[in-house]
Order: sequence, then structure tokens, then C-alpha cells
Amino acid sequence: MPSSTADIRSEILAHAQALGFDAVRIAAANAAPDAREHLSEFLAEGRHGDMDWMEKNAEKRAAPLSLWPEAKSVVVVACNYAPERDPLEALAERETGVISAYAKGDDYHDVMKTKLRRLAEFVHRQFGAEVKLFVDTAPVMEKPLAQAAGLGWQGKHTNLVSREFGSWLFLGSLFTTLELSPDEPEDDHCGVCTRCLDVCPTNAFTAPYRIDARRCIAYLTIEHKDHIAEEFREAIGNRVYGCDDCLAVCPWNKFAQTANEARFHAREALRAPRLQDLAKLDDAGFRALFRASPIKRIGRDRFVRNVMIAVGNSGEASLAPSAEALLADPSPLVRAMAVWALGRLLDGDAFSRLADKHAPNESDDAVRTEWRRAR
Repeated sequence: MPSSTADIRSEILAHAQALGFDAVRIAAANAAPDAREHLSEFLAEGRHGDMDWMEKNAEKRAAPLSLWPEAKSVVVVACNYAPERDPLEALAERETGVISAYAKGDDYHDVMKTKLRRLAEFVHRQFGAEVKLFVDTAPVMEKPLAQAAGLGWQGKHTNLVSREFGSWLFLGSLFTTLELSPDEPEDDHCGVCTRCLDVCPTNAFTAPYRIDARRCIAYLTIEHKDHIAEEFREAIGNRVYGCDDCLAVCPWNKFAQTANEARFHAREALRAPRLQDLAKLDDAGFRALFRASPIKRIGRDRFVRNVMIAVGNSGEASLAPSAEALLADPSPLVRAMAVWALGRLLDGDAFSRLADKHAPNESDDAVRTEWRRAR
């Protein structure tokens, strides 16, 4: 049995690294006191859009001790998921769909939780401490905790940046009743750089360190459940799930190495999937393709809605049949964006013929609006 808290701390850190975490630090459970104010401001201004889950348990989210008053320390862990290829390169391949780097492999929630459970079992068994673990599925503000623990700092794009891993870290946290000496918080090293702000296709950053999620392509293609506003569609390009632009341009990525964890590597089918193939996905095909993937969470209809936007942005008339085949799709989300895509790919006469055939039978107001707009 370790003779001091320093020994306990060392054993926990060593065991976490042995389990495959790329970085691990300790924060006090009452760390990140400014998180409450920043969250309250974000929610009050409505910048969270329709992510209602952020409002639920907001008090607990803003203060770890509200979540579990008995906690004394938080072991903050991180896994590197840096991609093999610069995500920005795929934006020029307009006949393929771009999927965010974090979602090309297995679901990080599952991978991280498996590792964290083993760490939790070790801490409980070895030291008799109570533990609770979280991976982005509970009201825990992991980025402020990670900064408080010294894993990195929240950059101007609001995501965590590490001097060792750049912008490519998955985070998890293990709350414990053990009182462990905390690490020093990390300073901000963004300096005068504004690359992440300048690259955003939809101007989602209202200022450094301030994001309006309602304008963010990651939010629009993942969290937003309704029709995507016309003002954002062209900027989405061929992104069908998420957006990595502000992460990918960070200069600190020059120190990042490709992820060690094989389950975070891109699946072959998701490296450069053809829009033509993605447009054909029915519910069963969607679930099969995205088995054990975070993409599965948004469902087939939202995903194919995104695919239709990418088809419309492709400039490839050869993809028009893929959109036309979805004009009778059961989902109005899909039908509306199929109409929008066809309006961009077909000449006026060809589009008018389709409108004469399909528009009079359309029952959804949003889809009828798309037919009128595109004429």
C-alpha cells in the first residue's frame, strides 16, 4: 500500500498511462471557478441553439461539486485522435463526403469509458476510494477541468489545445474522494494567432473564445434536428458530419502525432465515402455502416439531409439522379434538401419538369417552400 498521497498519485498516473491514456493530470474538484459565469452567459444569449441538454442541470454542469459534493479530486484523462491526413484536403474532393476526424473510427465514448472503468476499478480496489467516471455524457465541463489540470488550454476556437497533441484530444474525467495534489493549470498560448477564427466558413465566432453554436457547421450537421437555414448550406460544402476547420489550422498541431489507439483510426469506408453511395442509405444501411460509430446517434434522416446539401454543392450534374431518387423519401428533411440540390444541379427546364410532377403532391410546408425558392 502506498505510504503517502504522493505515492497514490504516482500510482494512479502510471496506471492510467498503462491503460492507454495519452495524457493524465489531476485537478481539484473545486477547480475552474469561472466556468459557471461563462456557461451562464452562453446559455442566456441562446448561443447553444437547440442543444437543450446544456440547459438541463446547468448548475451541476458549471460546478463539479454540485454534481458530487463528496468529490475531492478529478483525474482528467485524454486520448489523442490526431488524423493521418489534414482534414482540410478532403474539402476539395466534392464528390465525396467529409466526416469529422473524431467520428471516422469507433465511438470515443465507448473506447474512453472502457479504459476509465478499468482505472476506476483500480482506484477503488487499491485505495478504497469512491469514484465516478464521466465521458461527455453527463453535466461535466471537461475542457475547463482539463485546463485547470494542466492538460492544455481552451483556445480561441473554445476547444482544448495541447502543446503536445494540438487540438486532437478526447477528454474524460474520474471523480474521486481521494484528496490528491493537483497539477498546475496550463496558461493560454494562443498569442495573437487568429487562424481558427479566420477559417470558419460560417463566421461562427463572435469574438475570440466566443462561439455561436447556431452558426457552427458541426452543430448544424450533428445537433440541429430541423431544416438547415439556406444561408449556411453553401458554406457547408461537402461536409456531411461535423467540421474540423478551426481545429485543423491550429499551429500547435505541428507537434501532434497520429493516434496510437487503432480504434480511433479512420475506417476504410469512411475515409472518402462517395456521395452517390451515401445518398442511397436507408435506415438499415445507415445503421450497418455506422455501427459502433458516434454518427449513428443522429439517425439516417439527418445524415442524408446533410448528404443532399453536399450533393447540391458538388457542382456535379451526374449526382442529380441521386437527389431525384429521394424526392419521394418519407422524411421531409431529406425531400427538402433533395429539392435544393436539384435546383443547383439542373438547368431551368429540367428542374421545372420535376417541379410540375412533384411539387403539387407535396404535403410538407418546408418542402413546398424549397420548390418555390428553386424555381
